[in-house]
Amino acid sequence: MREMTLQTIAEEFGVSSATVSNALSGKGRVSADLARRIRARAAEIGYAPSPPARALRTGRTGVIGLVLADLSNPLFPRYARAVDAAAEAAGYGVLIADSHGDVGAQTAALQRLVRRGADGIVVVPRRGTRVLELEVPLAVIDAPSTPGNTICADHRGGGAALAARLLALGHRSLVLVGANRDSNVQRERIGGMAAALAAAGAQARTIWLEDAPAPDFPALAREGATAFLATSDLHALTVLTALQRAGLAVPAQASVAGFDDLAFSAAVSPALTTMAQDVDAVARGALAALSARIAGRAAPPEAAVAMTLIERESTGPAPATPGNL
Repeated sequence: MREMTLQTIAEEFGVSSATVSNALSGKGRVSADLARRIRARAAEIGYAPSPPARALRTGRTGVIGLVLADLSNPLFPRYARAVDAAAEAAGYGVLIADSHGDVGAQTAALQRLVRRGADGIVVVPRRGTRVLELEVPLAVIDAPSTPGNTICADHRGGGAALAARLLALGHRSLVLVGANRDSNVQRERIGGMAAALAAAGAQARTIWLEDAPAPDFPALAREGATAFLATSDLHALTVLTALQRAGLAVPAQASVAGFDDLAFSAAVSPALTTMAQDVDAVARGALAALSARIAGRAAPPEAAVAMTLIERESTGPAPATPGNL
């Protein structure tokens, strides 16, 4: 049986190899029916043009880069899977790099992917950093306040929605917990929560874990705080653990909630209430924008994807006598 090539597929359909190439790449003037039949035949026989051949013909490798801020954070492997799936659907392979939360490593990773011939790069930047223009198209997943942001979860809207739910449960004295002030995402989540609470006349205190000394969450609960809203489930777990070690019942004496619906969030006791990102939708949006830029088309406008409240056992009605613990 002879090896199937672009030319042999062309011979089967009685068309030129250029027509087959256009049908497979979605370019040129090929009728929808013929393009569909050619793609179906190529899929049936497992044909795909080799990367070197495609690069010689189109000037593209069919590979994109993905630079993540820190793969030790359980959120980012989810983004890696989602971007890989969206890239595969768009016909791209993916090279993944981890910046380990370091600005220098992020810059080096971006430059390395450019040198390796990536057609474009998706980047989730290290917090508070701006990704400068590269020689290839770029899609940035971070926050609307990040220069060059392409798409992101609606962090501010998610913060407002989480605060609104705690207000509905009767909470009027809350503590907002972030880790790093230089994170655009964390600031927007804090901003959304703070604005919603202020509009309702509730009291809110913001604490940043980067500050010293370490906050005494049980003391804050004893002083009257009835809910702790953290910018990540990782930070919410820190609060939850501190309260439980001090003998405080969650949520009977204090509610705790976070963001991102991380893998452990449903497994801890009590399970964490959280605002979940639609990681798959964000990844698809990033690939759509990147693909358009690679093809020389205008990318869709910057977008923010709504977050979803997942209510679990760590939140409940405000205690009748706050601070009387």
